[in-house]
Amino acid sequence: MSLDIVILAAGQGTRMRSALPKVLHPVAGNSMLGHVIHSARQLKPNGIHVVIGHGAEQVRERLAADDLNFVLQDKQLGTGHAVAQALPAISADTVLVLYGDVPLIEVETLQRLLAKVSASQLGLLTVNLADPTGYGRIVRDAQGQVQAIVEHKDASDAQKAIKEGNTGILAMPAARLADWMGRLSNNNAQGEYYLTDVIAMAVADGLVVATEQPHDAMEVQGANDRRQLSELERHYQLREGRRLMAQGVTLRDPARFDVRGEVTVGRDVLIDINVVLEGKVVIEDDVQIGPNCVIKDSTLRKGVVIKANSHIEGAVMGEGSDAGPFARLRPGSVLEAKAHVGNFVELKNARLGEGAKAGHLSYLGDADIGARSNIGAGTITCNYDGANKFRTVMGEDVFIGSNNSLVAPVEIQAGATTAAGSTITQAVEAGQLGVARARQRNIQGWKRPEKIKKS
Repeated sequence: MSLDIVILAAGQGTRMRSALPKVLHPVAGNSMLGHVIHSARQLKPNGIHVVIGHGAEQVRERLAADDLNFVLQDKQLGTGHAVAQALPAISADTVLVLYGDVPLIEVETLQRLLAKVSASQLGLLTVNLADPTGYGRIVRDAQGQVQAIVEHKDASDAQKAIKEGNTGILAMPAARLADWMGRLSNNNAQGEYYLTDVIAMAVADGLVVATEQPHDAMEVQGANDRRQLSELERHYQLREGRRLMAQGVTLRDPARFDVRGEVTVGRDVLIDINVVLEGKVVIEDDVQIGPNCVIKDSTLRKGVVIKANSHIEGAVMGEGSDAGPFARLRPGSVLEAKAHVGNFVELKNARLGEGAKAGHLSYLGDADIGARSNIGAGTITCNYDGANKFRTVMGEDVFIGSNNSLVAPVEIQAGATTAAGSTITQAVEAGQLGVARARQRNIQGWKRPEKIKKS
């Protein structure tokens, strides 16, 4: 069965009170529409057709990709009118309609829905709600067969009492779609062309409307305002937390944990409160992450320890290495096995060899630091001359005294030492002591300045 997917994303979202189109508002670091597109791609369709309208250029610019066909709906005349705009691009056997502001829909739910579709049957995703206010109601006959969907504003009191609501997500044989679209009417309270009218047409044409339901009602929850957006965010995070815990992660508090990307985890991982995982993060076995840490686009090998309030981005931490508290690893940073970065140490495009240490208060940028070397407190690599970047290279077993400025390009060879307070501008050869500081003078009779008294 070939598949085309139509995603409706043309609405303005006035209740968001935002210049940003509604479907671009984020959930877990990705736009709502981005989540829907991600789910659509997993179904491997022939085409994904995104119907855009309000803020069309913003949407197109933000999400443009080779596998997306953007279709413009100049005037927002209803969901049926929106689907009709995509008709010329549809060539598959089956059409699935999704919504750009319903980001939590599960691929497994959509697969179950698509399994209902045949030449004589379409699939409709419905949901049972304690309070279905605002939802179209599913009208069934005495045998329980779906007959029609009545929009809330057009429903009678008896129909409003129905608890089964329409999610809007619909899968149908494409061969019927053009005929149904041509027969839509806007004779209703909103003066719009409702896609839901297709249901009654299908029944009249002798098709069966087979329903499916999500395992979790939040899968089909949309966001029309900031409050609903926050509810989607927290539900997504709790769902991700449950997924990670099932794989062997201990979360100190799942309610204070955020995933904003793709996370792969091993076993016996411990994550404390207020940790944010962004982008693509790989966490191997026995990793411990302290509270208030941000980990972005990084790999944490087996046994890594990250202490509180650390920021790790674009880095690789080798087996048994540790960082923090208050450490910052910027893109291109690599810690080899058992390397140590302590409090208020910043690395950028730097490599610490196996067992190397930078304990505190240092900046190491564009540097290669050999195994077992020790960087004293207050050390910086002076890697930028205002126009170009240069590297600092240290061999194995180097000892850098406290408060050193290492002016790149410079090399400090294996086993060399630099004295505290030095500004190193020339190579220090293997085994040598580099000293680059002014000789101390003690001035006799010197008087400390006194504060001038105001008259």
